[in-house]
Amino acid sequence: MGIRWLYSATKVKFGKELESIGNGAFWGCTSLERITLPLKDGIITADDIFRGCKKLTHVDLVEGAVLRDTIDALLLEEWKNDMKDKLGAINHILPTARAGGFYDVGEKALEVRRWIRSVLRNIIRYKAQHLSILNEAATTLQHALHQDIVFKNVLPFLELPSYTFEGED
Repeated sequence: MGIRWLYSATKVKFGKELESIGNGAFWGCTSLERITLPLKDGIITADDIFRGCKKLTHVDLVEGAVLRDTIDALLLEEWKNDMKDKLGAINHILPTARAGGFYDVGEKALEVRRWIRSVLRNIIRYKAQHLSILNEAATTLQHALHQDIVFKNVLPFLELPSYTFEGED
């Protein structure tokens, strides 16, 4: 069964240092409504982590603020909208995902795992595309303007926040 002191907890907040959550960690925590996790692939290690957590409907990310800043800095509106949709998707999926029971692990852990992978995969892809466009624009500007002007006055306004997400090289 789950962590005893959590049976009546409605919210659980972990820090960015958390590496993983194992088998049955929240099994039977029927009051759990919201959890805050770091954005790390592999953090959800088993399908039964949220077994019986019928009220679990919201997942927040430890990196939520920096992720929103990164999304806001992306060049294309299409990317921003896609990422905002992806961030909020889990809170629309979890309310209808099966919580499971004694013989059924449910779907909540699987859905959280899929969502984390999707958010990570997409933010890394959009950051890489953003940097590619930025480098191309910088090269074009260097031909038109003095290099010092480009590096000191133009590029700083187009760069993304320096945060590196797990899995990003």
